[in-house]
Amino acid sequence: MRGRQGVTNVLVVERDASAAEAVERDLRRQGYTTRSVHTGARALRTYRDADLVLLSLELADMDGLEVCRSVRSDGDTPLIAVTELDDELERVLALRAGADDCVVKTWGFREIGARIEAVLRRVHRNTSQEKSISLRPLHIDPRSREVRLHDRLVPVTSKEFELLYVLAAHSETVVSRKELMAKVWGSNWACTSRTIDTHVSSLRAKLGSRWITTVRGVGYRMGYAGGRASDLPEASGIFEMPEAS
Repeated sequence: MRGRQGVTNVLVVERDASAAEAVERDLRRQGYTTRSVHTGARALRTYRDADLVLLSLELADMDGLEVCRSVRSDGDTPLIAVTELDDELERVLALRAGADDCVVKTWGFREIGARIEAVLRRVHRNTSQEKSISLRPLHIDPRSREVRLHDRLVPVTSKEFELLYVLAAHSETVVSRKELMAKVWGSNWACTSRTIDTHVSSLRAKLGSRWITTVRGVGYRMGYAGGRASDLPEASGIFEMPEAS
């Protein structure tokens, strides 16, 4: 996965609630954050907030391959398809539908963790070519995917990291919502407000509200927080890395 410093959020799409709960439990033990949905329709409404989708192809409301095609046509969200049958044709169809990988549901949990890491390495292999950004006292390192404020590690999700990096890389200008959606989510999806605003709100809670400034009707830009380390919202526990359950 993208390093223990940046928490990877996995969306588990599984029609069986108990099976989804078991998958989530094991992924959390491996250091991921998770949520689950049980229908394809719900998956298509929520996947944009995930760093990776673990998609069962056997869904009650729609064809899993169609869900896969819809996710891929809308952007580059990493997706691993899960099939109940150890069938070559099924795997080929999933890959052709846009899945980054396809596994059989009888996987070992260590295997699925390794596959998630491998997919994220492939999908984000160009990250290592990006440069670190220092906006004192904020430091952003794309190689380790670490965010540090006053030399303290701030745990962020992968999408939060990418959003912050784009804003910091264009710190002298306003970045439009459309540009943020294209660069962070790989999509021209028009209904951007809820997704972007949710991530900005989360980053403000972790960094302090003055680091990201809203430019009404346009988008966002990096602000200047200044202040002291003692001014940071430490009391909420945001600087503590989540423990595996």
